[in-house]
Amino acid sequence: MRTKRLYSVNNIQQYKKKILIWAQQFEDVLWLDSNNYNQIYSSYDAVLAVDTLTSIKTDYLNGFEKLKEYYSTTQDWIFGYLTYDLKNDVEVLNSKNHDGLAFPDLYFFQPKKLFLIKGNEVEILYLKMIDDEIDGDLEAINRSLETDLIPKHNDIKIKLRIHKDDYFKKVNTMLSHIKRGDIYEANFCQEFYAENTTINPLEIYNNLNTISKPPFASYFKSGDKYLLSATPERYIKKEKQKVISQPIKGTAKRDQDEQQDFVLKSNLAKDEKERSENIMIVDLVRNDLSHTATKGSVKVEELCKVYTFDQVHQMISTVVSNVEETTHPVDIIRTTFPMGSMTGAPKVSAMKIIEKLEETKRGLYSGSIGYFTPHGDFDFNVVIRSILYNETKKYISYSVGGAITAKSDPLKEYEECLVKAKAMRTVLEN
Repeated sequence: MRTKRLYSVNNIQQYKKKILIWAQQFEDVLWLDSNNYNQIYSSYDAVLAVDTLTSIKTDYLNGFEKLKEYYSTTQDWIFGYLTYDLKNDVEVLNSKNHDGLAFPDLYFFQPKKLFLIKGNEVEILYLKMIDDEIDGDLEAINRSLETDLIPKHNDIKIKLRIHKDDYFKKVNTMLSHIKRGDIYEANFCQEFYAENTTINPLEIYNNLNTISKPPFASYFKSGDKYLLSATPERYIKKEKQKVISQPIKGTAKRDQDEQQDFVLKSNLAKDEKERSENIMIVDLVRNDLSHTATKGSVKVEELCKVYTFDQVHQMISTVVSNVEETTHPVDIIRTTFPMGSMTGAPKVSAMKIIEKLEETKRGLYSGSIGYFTPHGDFDFNVVIRSILYNETKKYISYSVGGAITAKSDPLKEYEECLVKAKAMRTVLEN
């Protein structure tokens, strides 16, 4: 059981900075921030979970069953992540590529302390065993100072796991698979990385979030492992009996000139290739949701709508379904994982080809981070536009990718990757 306290804040932006600095003392931290982006399906403006009571850490083998058992046992809020490599639990697949990060395949924790922010109201939920700490923590949060953030990074030398010529060869191989009819579309990703590098993760996250201001930003810390994410994409959400998935496919760069920016946005909305990418993934998501949906409830609420973010324009669709009250929340995720926007169609064939052509184990990149509520609801993002950091190994990684279809031009795909990578490179190279 949790003690509930409501707390009003005058300057919510300042409070968000202070509470995240205060949170750094804990071994496990998960911060989710919508950056006040106007979206249809939003429960909170920001969420912070810290201070672990119980947790689950496992590899992919029976990962979803273990998560199901853990969630059913705690019957509480749990926060954590699912790596892309849980695909090996869902299908007969493997992940044998290089892994410089060494994150567990699945990790969730039950926080002792939880803060739910909406407008200027903070809903505080502490486990009863430690609710006498609320007042002291509120005072400590208000005393937090940005001077506590000590800049800590050396010269960062970004390397490419796949060089430009090799990238072209691999995309052309994927195009040959499409021409043969093995797949219609696949998401092909490449890693940028830095070795022997030390950073201040919160400083980097704050800079990345300031540049991008995405609706599904997240800061995750578990011991020496960090995710600093400026993702614009929701993977899947459940509100009572309604399930919502919002795949992104289709990207255009921004321009400082307002008129030219409008042209870029309009061109994206009409772009045949980008629309076909998006529609193929919408069909895949509809099929995934149908595994748990009540009959006839899968619907496309928005198709190929262009949304504008600070760094890029993106084409987003919204697919919804209804489920029975008896459907277990973990089963909804298991039957839709990994998300269609990061795999391809047909899904299993695309994942097999991806594994052969990519050089890096994806891990948490193109996985998902989020939470379950005690009432069976959940909300998870897609981990893209993100920096991953293993502090002990001094290894930094960020990956970017794009959908390859029959109409793809390898050079344009490569240029799109560089557009997507820009914000991460900017904050790392200072």
